[in-house]
Amino acid sequence: MSPLSSALPCAPASPPAVTAPAGTTVAECLTDEELARGLAAGDEACLAAAYRRWSALVHTLARRSLGDTGEAEDVTQLVFLGVWRGRAGYRPERGTVGGWIVGITRRKIADALAARTRRAELVASAASVLVLTDQGGDRAETALDRVLLRGELAMLPAPQRQVLRLAFYEDLSQTQIAARTGWPLGTVKSHARRGLHQLRRRLEPETSR
Repeated sequence: MSPLSSALPCAPASPPAVTAPAGTTVAECLTDEELARGLAAGDEACLAAAYRRWSALVHTLARRSLGDTGEAEDVTQLVFLGVWRGRAGYRPERGTVGGWIVGITRRKIADALAARTRRAELVASAASVLVLTDQGGDRAETALDRVLLRGELAMLPAPQRQVLRLAFYEDLSQTQIAARTGWPLGTVKSHARRGLHQLRRRLEPETSR
């Protein structure tokens, strides 16, 4: 289960005239429409109940689309953060609260797929910048990905590591990295180029097999 479930508060909600079975909160006994009204009113117990009611569906949709359990958990958390932050925008006349949550899920899945595409494009672009000898671009891209997954990025000098982490894990462009770090754009490009070269040199024994 996503860490969001333990982070969400779950205090009993009003009205006091309603009683809940043992092991549940009052919010969990509400209808979807009542739950939606509670969310719109800022009742955090209703958010916790909504998570328990729809998180399995959200996670299933995300996992089927992304093919990765970890990414699906991240999307599930982002969806319910989106539910809370966008609660004032829910309009019952446009559909059920469950349908609204599914709509948010689809948008978050699309965002995750777009981020994945940007990372793949960045890796391909990084490989094209390197001076390759007899190795094809696809092998270079796969090798760079293995380096990142294996944790060798942490072995780079701090400036190069920072630039590549921002590029690969936060999907920032070199211009955005320059703005984030306060470094000149030329310095960012230099750190990126040197870091990529060091990663490639470390990989050469593997890719030459």
